[in-house]
Amino acid sequence: MAMLEVRNLEVYYGVIQALKGISFDVEQGEIVALIGANGAGKTTTLHTITGLLSAKAGTISYQGTDITRTPGYKLVNMGIAHVPEGRRVFANLTVLQNLKMGAYTRPDKNEIEETLKRIYGRFPRLEERKNQPAGTLSGGEQQMLAMGRALMSHPKMIVMDEPSMGLSPIYVNEIFDIIQSINRDGTTVLLVEQNAKKALSIANKAYVLETGTIALSGDAKELMNNDRVKKAYLSE
Repeated sequence: MAMLEVRNLEVYYGVIQALKGISFDVEQGEIVALIGANGAGKTTTLHTITGLLSAKAGTISYQGTDITRTPGYKLVNMGIAHVPEGRRVFANLTVLQNLKMGAYTRPDKNEIEETLKRIYGRFPRLEERKNQPAGTLSGGEQQMLAMGRALMSHPKMIVMDEPSMGLSPIYVNEIFDIIQSINRDGTTVLLVEQNAKKALSIANKAYVLETGTIALSGDAKELMNNDRVKKAYLSE
């Protein structure tokens, strides 16, 4: 049984069908990438998994439990964290306040402090800037904050939407190194990313979305060498 099982998922925006019966699995401990052009349905897929959108048909199972109709706030308690597209930090709150917002479902304050220390160990710049308003951080630092905030909930699976969007090449490399580090520490990662080359370079397997359907799937390294993928997504 896979950690996450998506089966025949259909999602509509009004009369427009955004997802047309997609199915895929995420095994525990994997990094799984969803790649595709703008409008392919990648963000819609993540939003449906994390309870921000409702499915018209199909099922989503997490660790054997049907979560198709489960609201997002309950999923956090179940071990799913979402790093949204565009970072969505609370600009007027400090870095520390943003991080603590990520732990609002956790009752043990001592454990929260221990987690905070680990987050600062992973993201030293966040500790240096812990009293700054989040809105004053650079784009790369805000992405680190969004990731740190998600990790404060101690997730079993982290869902990331376009973590490299709008970042300089140096920050892009750093963010992908951090994603790999998070995964090595035992957190399963479902990654939506337009930088297909970087996503496929770190993923175990990948799915290519095209206009709401899965056009290709397989081992990420093999997909990197697929002529169709290279032509559509990896050409410089």
